[in-house]
Amino acid sequence: MAQDRKACSDALLVIDAIEAMGDDSLYDPDEATKEYRHAVAKSVDAFHEAGLPVIYCNDSHIKGLDRELDLWGDHGLRAQTRIFPEIDVREGDLLIPKRRYSGFFQTDLDLTLRELDVTRVFAVGADSNICVLHTLADAYFLGYDSVVVEDATMTFLCGTQEGAIEHFEKCYGSQIVRSADLPAMLA
Repeated sequence: MAQDRKACSDALLVIDAIEAMGDDSLYDPDEATKEYRHAVAKSVDAFHEAGLPVIYCNDSHIKGLDRELDLWGDHGLRAQTRIFPEIDVREGDLLIPKRRYSGFFQTDLDLTLRELDVTRVFAVGADSNICVLHTLADAYFLGYDSVVVEDATMTFLCGTQEGAIEHFEKCYGSQIVRSADLPAMLA
């Protein structure tokens, strides 16, 4: 094992915790998301405090090319979003851009997690019924255990948050926790 690489079993996937830096119908900052955004930042802080990996899996769509834009309009365009300013992004955090719903689809997320010896992923972000759901589906198919931080995930495009949580529990065996639970879980 490389000397500068820390082996661990847990990692945090921060999925589309981004806001627009220009016109973006999906990622405009919204006062109604304040508590959710705080819970995402609190989750990141807990992983930093525990010395565990934080991996940002953010939309990085190519305008006029990505199929997802046909369904949802222009959003999450490459170089036109930023990670929530509430989040303390640190040196050593990893960024894995994605062009589809899942953070695993045609990215090096699986390779990165395996090289870190991760066996369990924690998920925060949005949309619970789309990008979080598809990322956790792929995590399940690839053999990872998962934990969903309920107050640090949010549904705003389709379905309900309750339906997403039920799906995570029943279909992927995900453990459901709150951001306040993380420090004790990661100690």
